[in-house]
Amino acid sequence: MPETIHVWLIEDHKTYGERLARALNRIEGIACTQRFTACEDAFTALTTETAPQVLLLDVGLPGMNGIDGIARLRQLAPQTAIVILTVFEEDDKIFRAICAGAAGYLLKTSSTEDIAAAIRSAAAGGSPINPTIARRVLEMFSKANTASQKDYGLTPREMDILKLLVTGSTIKDAAAQLGIGYYTADEYIRSVYVKLQVRSRGSAIAKAVKEGLV
Repeated sequence: MPETIHVWLIEDHKTYGERLARALNRIEGIACTQRFTACEDAFTALTTETAPQVLLLDVGLPGMNGIDGIARLRQLAPQTAIVILTVFEEDDKIFRAICAGAAGYLLKTSSTEDIAAAIRSAAAGGSPINPTIARRVLEMFSKANTASQKDYGLTPREMDILKLLVTGSTIKDAAAQLGIGYYTADEYIRSVYVKLQVRSRGSAIAKAVKEGLV
């Protein structure tokens, strides 16, 4: 018999979350063993429990939002495939989620069968993406590749920092890889934010990828 895929769900909508968990548990080979309403609760559970193969993650959550929670979830459960399951289709959220390390991106309008197929794909190392979202991603990358690259006046060191952010490095990691101090790295990152006219790591990553800066 094939191994059961253990799934956790982080979803704050009580009715939708309970209904989806029940539906997934009726599917052979899939077991939704935990459901949380906030990222912080999942963080706590991951310090004492075995991580699931797949984690379905909503974006709009109380406390820390799902996209910002991806980095911490990946630290606590590096082998877990994180699949976004949301109502949001905005380009910025799609890019931020993918750049943060999400293995897939699904919409809540997806059927249970499609979600189950995405779980199996993610557990096998795939990147399940809703067809509508996939087209959007391709269009965004196409535009980024064909558009002329803007000059934001980033120095070589700032470009190094930006590249490391895009690949998922923390400030501490970036500092270590570049052989500089933590606070020096933080200053470079703040300078990158100013030059790119953004206010957060996610927005900087999205802009860098969308405009082909890295």
